[in-house]
Amino acid sequence: MSEPKKLYIKTYGCQMNVYDSERMAEAMGGQGYVETKSPDDADMILLNTCHIREKAAEKVYSELGRFKGLKAEKPDLKIGVAGCVAQAEGQEIMRRQPLVDLVVGPQSYHRLPEMEAKTREGKKALDTDFPEEDKFEKLKNRPKAKRGPTAFLTVQEGCDKFCAFCVVPYTRGAEVSRPADRILHEARDLVERGVREITLLGQNVNAYHGAGPNGDMTLAGLIWELNKVDGLERIRFTTSHPNDMTDDLIEAHGTCDRLMPYLHLPVQSGSDRILKRMNRSHTADSYLRLIERIREARPDILMSGDFIVGFPEETDEDFKATLDLVEQVRYGYAYSFKYSTRPGTPAAERPQVDPEKADSRLQELQAVITRHQREIQDSMVGRKLRVLFEKPGRQSGQMVGKSEYLHAVHVSDASLKVGELRDVRVVSSGANSLAAELL
Repeated sequence: MSEPKKLYIKTYGCQMNVYDSERMAEAMGGQGYVETKSPDDADMILLNTCHIREKAAEKVYSELGRFKGLKAEKPDLKIGVAGCVAQAEGQEIMRRQPLVDLVVGPQSYHRLPEMEAKTREGKKALDTDFPEEDKFEKLKNRPKAKRGPTAFLTVQEGCDKFCAFCVVPYTRGAEVSRPADRILHEARDLVERGVREITLLGQNVNAYHGAGPNGDMTLAGLIWELNKVDGLERIRFTTSHPNDMTDDLIEAHGTCDRLMPYLHLPVQSGSDRILKRMNRSHTADSYLRLIERIREARPDILMSGDFIVGFPEETDEDFKATLDLVEQVRYGYAYSFKYSTRPGTPAAERPQVDPEKADSRLQELQAVITRHQREIQDSMVGRKLRVLFEKPGRQSGQMVGKSEYLHAVHVSDASLKVGELRDVRVVSSGANSLAAELL
């Protein structure tokens, strides 16, 4: 029997790319590939790229440059670029880096096997189309490997919001929701393979409107259907837009036991002037009133958010409004970034904020966020939490998992096993995690 071919995938960016990388590995598994953790012994290298961060394309070209020596040593090595940079750059990637054999966009990765076969014939392969066929359906007969206790499940892709800073509508396309029955089938399959917690993914996940048995189903409706799946203990979803936080979804947070008390709801700025310039279609006040309603439904919910500082034309007054909003909401987690231009987006053409001033604002905002995050984490000491244990810790006999609020929790108990869901009592709060003991 011949040795299996080896596939190395490096994943950049969001959870959806993690999900896509898993699907690509399964697609190539059907072609006799097994995953390897090192590019050095790979027969095929795939970079699954993200276009959100600053200079994303240049970082991909830099990474590709590191493989020149490897390609020279192994002429049969195939190198591919996938994901959002692939979608945005297309043929330009092959022009700038001739060592690249294939370029595939995020909507076409189900075609990887045919593309890989083409490269074995000595041809280049490029596919950045938005195909009509359902890529998820094309991959449904993949091998059934055992899974860990948590998994991502894409339910919606693309975005119609066209925020002034964002490339997603151009790289992922318009909003598309998967039919509910296909999502439920995949969820049951994941549970059969060992998964106990599923995070539903979408660029704009709470805009989900997939076909159900009685017409389009909302995200709340989908969550209630998933709530019936035997063996599925926890449900989460990300990333949401404030304008799509519907009444039934708010109510689900208060009434659905398996929907975890954690919500990532990006606001981006606390200034109405900047929000309008961002094309965010909500105000600081409407966002704060929405948070009030969510907390009325689930008082203990932990809120998470996203912020961009130094957006074009942002003034000190605009930034102060962001700080004021953060003080009012008190996020358990928040992700904050200095604005960086994305070619082709409206904001890229506007007057830019001085980089040093943007840096200073980012540091000030992150200090406030970190203070709130630590205070909320410290408030967990003495509380009873329910933890899903995911992996061994750094110390002997230690297991690490996540609480219902997404806090990392570690327990020293040699009897614990991966996949167990146990009640614990928090005994101390560290820099980024909680220490607890079993109840």
